[in-house]
Amino acid sequence: MENNKIRVAITHGDTNGVGYELIFKTFAEPEMLELCTPIIYGSPKIAAYHRKALDIQGNFTIIADAKEAHDGKVNLLTCFEEEVKVDLGMPTPESGLAALRAMDKAMTDFRDGAFDVLVTCPLNNENIHDDNFSFPGLTKYVETSLGDGNKAVNIMLGSDMCVAVEAAGASIRDVAGKLSEESICNTVKILAQSIRRDFMLSNPRIGVLSLNADRHGSEEQNIIIPAINRLAEEGVNAFGPYTAEEMFGTRNYEAFDIILAMYDDQGTIPFRTLASEDGVCLIANLPIVCTTPMVGPQYEIAGQGVADESAFRHAIFSAIDIFRNRASYDEPLDNPLPKLYHEKRDESEKVRFAIPKKHDGQFKGRDNRAPFNKEAGKGNKEPRREQGNDNEQQQ
Repeated sequence: MENNKIRVAITHGDTNGVGYELIFKTFAEPEMLELCTPIIYGSPKIAAYHRKALDIQGNFTIIADAKEAHDGKVNLLTCFEEEVKVDLGMPTPESGLAALRAMDKAMTDFRDGAFDVLVTCPLNNENIHDDNFSFPGLTKYVETSLGDGNKAVNIMLGSDMCVAVEAAGASIRDVAGKLSEESICNTVKILAQSIRRDFMLSNPRIGVLSLNADRHGSEEQNIIIPAINRLAEEGVNAFGPYTAEEMFGTRNYEAFDIILAMYDDQGTIPFRTLASEDGVCLIANLPIVCTTPMVGPQYEIAGQGVADESAFRHAIFSAIDIFRNRASYDEPLDNPLPKLYHEKRDESEKVRFAIPKKHDGQFKGRDNRAPFNKEAGKGNKEPRREQGNDNEQQQ
């Protein structure tokens, strides 16, 4: 890839949903092709069926390999040759399998460096079945395929807030058992690093929610509060625990870069209620930049031409921004400046007697670090110095 235009892989999602409609509407705007080079992972036959059903202009160029993608065109990569029946508005095993085949091909191509970022059209996790494979959900699927051992964390991105969930996917009865001090610390550290690297915010503030409505349950006392204290000692700006009511009901979320909820409804419902309708989900902490619009296949309106493509467009914008931010963040780390000087260690006797013996050990048994200042939003790593009498030190 010699040019600077970002190659965006787009999987077509459930073929009985609104995926192709979102694609056609988004790239009907010429500005989108100036921003990126799209590579649609799907089927020309299915795309043509949707185009005809929608009575919409949707030009695309068929390619056999992602590396053949043309700038300035909507490139459609054929992922399978088999005929797939399209039943608009109906979840079928065929439509789910078509979504999986497109994802499989995209995973292989990313390993080969064929594109830069991945945006997935809406799919239905419960509708994807394969005789040799049990689909674990989009996030786990991408993590297993490309994670290199990293744990994926979903971040819901909105215009006013970002939200993640600790016990994502757990039933309400199992949430408490899924929580631990270690897991919360790990998740918060992942979120902090993602905010720094993906959004170029050097000192992110993370608000942590309580599990119980009164904030005084055993989970708060034994798990959540110890985790927050431990994170503070390590220099991570984690605050809380806050109840969902005080966090979202009085717009306190505006003081934080991201919110960590304990279970799905606690985070997802406020996000969908308060954030814009253009919500995007980022699968964070993976080598690949992967985003998806926070809408489902929308079977009830498939083929009617009334689907709103805003969230899908924002998923593309977010993926491109994050890709660029990561490149900017990683560049100085990949090419560190060489040392411009050499440290010299003075082994002479002068060093031993540079400080009077009466002051030896004055810091022993003490924590030389200043306490973590939550209000300032940063830790002070400089050691505290005792102010002695100059005349005394010269004796």
